[in-house]
Amino acid sequence: MNRTARTILVYLAVIFLVVIAFQMVFNQATKPTELTLDEFSATLESGNVTSEVLMKDKSSELSGTATIDGASTEFIVRYPTEYAATVTDDLLAANVEFRVDAENPTIFDYLLTFIPYLLIFGLFFFVIMQMQGGGNKVMQFGKSKAKMVTKDTPTVVFSDVAGADEAVEELEEIKEFLAHPQKFRAMGAKIPKGVLLYGPPGTGKTLLARAVAGEANVPFFSISGSDFVEMFVGVGASRVRDLFDQAKQNAPSIVFIDEIDAVGRHRGAGLGGGHDEREQTLNQLLVELDGFDPNVGVIVIASTNRPDILDPALLRPGRFDRQVVVDRPDLKGREAILEVHAKGKPLADGIDLSVLARQTPGFTGADLANLINEAAILAARTGEDEVSLANLEEAIERVIAGPERKSRIMSDAEKKITAYHEGGHALVGYALPNADPIHKVTIIPRGRAGGYTLALPLEDKYYVRRSEMIDQLAMLLGGRTAEELIFVDPTTGAANDIEKATGIARKMVMEYGMSDKLGPLQYGKPEGEVFLGRDYSSRQDLSNEVAAAVDEEIRFLIHQAHDEALMILTTHEDALHRIADALIEKESLDAAAVTEILSDVPKWEHVPGSIRLKAPEGVRSVQGVVAARADTNQGL
Repeated sequence: MNRTARTILVYLAVIFLVVIAFQMVFNQATKPTELTLDEFSATLESGNVTSEVLMKDKSSELSGTATIDGASTEFIVRYPTEYAATVTDDLLAANVEFRVDAENPTIFDYLLTFIPYLLIFGLFFFVIMQMQGGGNKVMQFGKSKAKMVTKDTPTVVFSDVAGADEAVEELEEIKEFLAHPQKFRAMGAKIPKGVLLYGPPGTGKTLLARAVAGEANVPFFSISGSDFVEMFVGVGASRVRDLFDQAKQNAPSIVFIDEIDAVGRHRGAGLGGGHDEREQTLNQLLVELDGFDPNVGVIVIASTNRPDILDPALLRPGRFDRQVVVDRPDLKGREAILEVHAKGKPLADGIDLSVLARQTPGFTGADLANLINEAAILAARTGEDEVSLANLEEAIERVIAGPERKSRIMSDAEKKITAYHEGGHALVGYALPNADPIHKVTIIPRGRAGGYTLALPLEDKYYVRRSEMIDQLAMLLGGRTAEELIFVDPTTGAANDIEKATGIARKMVMEYGMSDKLGPLQYGKPEGEVFLGRDYSSRQDLSNEVAAAVDEEIRFLIHQAHDEALMILTTHEDALHRIADALIEKESLDAAAVTEILSDVPKWEHVPGSIRLKAPEGVRSVQGVVAARADTNQGL
């Protein structure tokens, strides 16, 4: 029964119950006056009975209308059965007309009596059914909520997946296992029992599973990890059993569990030693994957963003035999993803998607899909017939920094501060040898930023050198340093820059072992969260002296980066004024404009074997001036 029919049925039942209740109240209000047998005899003798009297034979009662106390009143008289003949004689003697009702009830009378009770019970039963959500039947909440993919379901195939060639290859092999198992059994190979897809959000893990469902000619069951656990104890384990029972009945089949970390988190979490429903669900899942009863013909595919918090028993071979990383796409992968999402969209002539792919390092598949969609929306909003390069570049900025805040009106003073702040970022980044090239500088508010400087690498990077991180620190502090240099009084606009710089410096010292003083050691192991399945108490592996040394090294890196930025900005203060004036005038500068304005600024270099900068040849060093400024600002 569909939702509309159920709603109509409920409304009809409610209306009927209201009518019955109203009728009962009305009948109570119009209830006739009950007379004793003596009172009726006196009324009859006085000739006050004014209507025909109705005698009900089996119930031994009679009714009619009489004048009582000067008013016409309906009455009812109940008498013992043995007095029936006497009452009849009295009526005949008084010449009052009467008729006798034999009271032979029909089936309809019986139904009319029981209908209100049936409706009340039916309404109660209907409410109980709906309490389980989704219209599930009573006592069916232990059944699995898995959806079975059929041929009628819109399908995604492997050709729709781009930028994840290795993962597609692994999953195509799973499809081959199911289609031609004898080829592998002839070599003595066993079919893998599980495949775990893990990687950052938006990289296409669920899309890959949908592609497997579209390609495989076997039943495909899809369920979310959160669908297993309900408010009732034992429901999760029951649903796991039911899911695998269905899969075994339809074997060979595939079971896809999305976001498996909802039930697969590390065991041992929780306080007080109480029973954990999630752990019971995980235990049942472990048994179904590889327990005493062998799981034959069912392949489990699961996805998660957090493989680090999954229980080790879930990840061992025999349960999830293969763990496939679905990472952010490289340059070639981004270009392939852009081509997939650009299908059906009228791109302007001359748009090279490979150039767009180079401008989007670190983007996931979801980011790239959003980019193309945002560009199409922008083109439609402005009434264009095709998606232009300007739409695509604006879409990149919307994905990175958010939409423009056109309603935010900045004063001339704030605009000047923002121009020098962003100009400081751009100038320091342009001069440093290991910083990423400046792609765009703008003082137009976008998202939560009053302006931003966009620096993009020329190629994908999988490792970051210490010199690159040092230059990144200096570039982050370039905006704050420019404010100090020009206005002396810095603003709160550098809060996010300082937060990022502090985070990078802390990781350099505590995680990456990039401190010469403290050496290649890891300090301060991250504390495990209780509800992520880690120990309740974490061991402190830092002494007070080492903690103080760590803080000192972080402070040294930040101060060194600040001094480098101040040295560059002081040396090339004229270039800082030029780029700030250009930003005030044009509000946005692209890479070519930045290069033209800063063409006379040479690349600085680091002292060999040191993280300190040295001035390029032909450039007069102002290091003494910087040191004097730093000493002057010690107390600020």
